[in-house]
Amino acid sequence: MKSNHINVLGIESSCDETAVSIVMLKNKKEGSILSNIVFSQINEHLPYGGVVPEIASRSHVEHLSPLIDKALDKAALTLKDIDGIAATAGPGLIGGLIVGLTTAKGIALGAGIPLIGVNHLEGHALTPLLTNKVTYPYILLLISGGHTQLILVKGLGEYIQLGTTLDDAVGEAFDKAAKFLDLGYPGGPALEKVSKKGSKNRFNFPRPLLKSKDCNFSFSGLKTALIREAKSIEPLGREDLADLASSYQEAIVDCLTVKSDMAIARVKAEYGDLDIKYFVASGGVASNKAIRDSLTTLAENNKMEFIAPPIKLCTDNAAMIAWAGGLRLLSGQRDSLDIPTKARWPLAEMKLYGDRHE
Repeated sequence: MKSNHINVLGIESSCDETAVSIVMLKNKKEGSILSNIVFSQINEHLPYGGVVPEIASRSHVEHLSPLIDKALDKAALTLKDIDGIAATAGPGLIGGLIVGLTTAKGIALGAGIPLIGVNHLEGHALTPLLTNKVTYPYILLLISGGHTQLILVKGLGEYIQLGTTLDDAVGEAFDKAAKFLDLGYPGGPALEKVSKKGSKNRFNFPRPLLKSKDCNFSFSGLKTALIREAKSIEPLGREDLADLASSYQEAIVDCLTVKSDMAIARVKAEYGDLDIKYFVASGGVASNKAIRDSLTTLAENNKMEFIAPPIKLCTDNAAMIAWAGGLRLLSGQRDSLDIPTKARWPLAEMKLYGDRHE
């Protein structure tokens, strides 16, 4: 390793983006993205209206190696300049995870450099440290296609789950609604675009669990309510679609905001000794402007600063994997070449050195 910095190559292949990045870390607080290449498989999955695991895995195989070369070229580095390689080990689609992690293992073995298996959720959770210079501790709302969680981030490997979804993730709720309304793919951005032309007050959709005293979410019933309402007014015109999308999105925004407020109150009550200055949203759904605007107001009302990474770093990318892997590398973690992939890997189970430390 260099005396003043390390270069970490990251690989992300947990779903339908094939991504490679190189991040230079000066220490556990400072990092620079030297390259960040993402190949989106949107066009390959578009005919099916959702991600097909077999197609995703095959695409990762076809594109990963050229993307690694491209990332190295853009960073003006060779493998000899890389001090560690990080790859997503879970959670995610097993086929895609195997492609990325196996490739990383081969590079680690051939180049003689350390390997770090990264939790995809931890990548999202720690991105604000890289992009916005946030400091521990902070409250995180992790919202993506497969996850909806409220987490107290106390430090690297120190995560306390405050709430989670009991059924569908918020990104899944967006995608399923968009698919039913035939708004296009990917569903979340398509529904958000249509919602801007509609009225958020026309349909009074339910806000599941809003009156419960915990910080958990539920979106399955909301999705069912949308389908029922849409069928009751068929055939749907453009105005109907826009109003349905806007009203549906508003219900989701309300659920996220109210539960986030409850999480903040809980942390203040139970962890009053912590000086928490930031409320952070990360994950693909954090790119939604209506959600960002509502959470910004929420944070201000609680005398906190709302932080969300740049939109291109909210969605799946390898910079977050390289950064998280680099932080663990600097903390002394090294993973063996027999580390497994995990379809399920809750963030709350993470420790400072993971559960595979040598």
